[in-house]
Amino acid sequence: MDLALAADSPTRHLSYLETGRAQPSREMVMRLGEHLEVPLRERNTLLLSAGFAPAFQERSLTELKSACLAIDQILQTHKPYPAFAVDRYWNIVLSNEAIPQLYVDVAPELLRQPNAVRLMLHPRGLAPRVISYAEWRSYVVTVLRRQIAATTDPGVEALLNEVLEYPLPTGTKSPTPTDGAGRYATPLQIATDEGILSFLSTITIFGTPTDVTLSELALEMLFPADAETITIVRKLAANEGYRLWSTAR
Repeated sequence: MDLALAADSPTRHLSYLETGRAQPSREMVMRLGEHLEVPLRERNTLLLSAGFAPAFQERSLTELKSACLAIDQILQTHKPYPAFAVDRYWNIVLSNEAIPQLYVDVAPELLRQPNAVRLMLHPRGLAPRVISYAEWRSYVVTVLRRQIAATTDPGVEALLNEVLEYPLPTGTKSPTPTDGAGRYATPLQIATDEGILSFLSTITIFGTPTDVTLSELALEMLFPADAETITIVRKLAANEGYRLWSTAR
């Protein structure tokens, strides 16, 4: 009844659609997809299943020039702290390339086609230096499972299964609660030669996308969780470093 009211449809008609006694119109499929917050890619699938053409285009990232300009501006403004844009498989498609010193021990193949999940959790990535590995892995697994529940995407399922097979770094244990940011959020803590970097992660998405590619892009930005991190990052940023990967694909 709540869905029927939200979609401006008689309850009986919606019931008939559920049981197959009636066929939905294109407008009804669009309304139901919107009110059920179905991702755009899956809305196209719903339309095809109902016998209608897809409503949302899927452009390449290079075609989304205005969006890329806006994303790059956000990423560059966030320096000297790391920030990157990821697609639905968590592949990094744009990056501000901040703090390249973080990745000196990462396997070259993980940097050629960087994936945010693999960079942090793969045993040849940052995993050996991620102090909060157990909590961060738990957070990533939860996010991937929610994504699978919403999209049933086999690519995301494969990524989750891959993560679950990663061996835990030697001595991995849950961090002891502190009086800092760990009281209210899961920090990403990375050991460096200069000290421990502690970041809080935020995810930003476009609010009104009408393109499938854009709807699946997310901006992940790492913010310093303590004063020590601010000091260390400033010191590392003073060293120009080098380019890690292309800022666009």
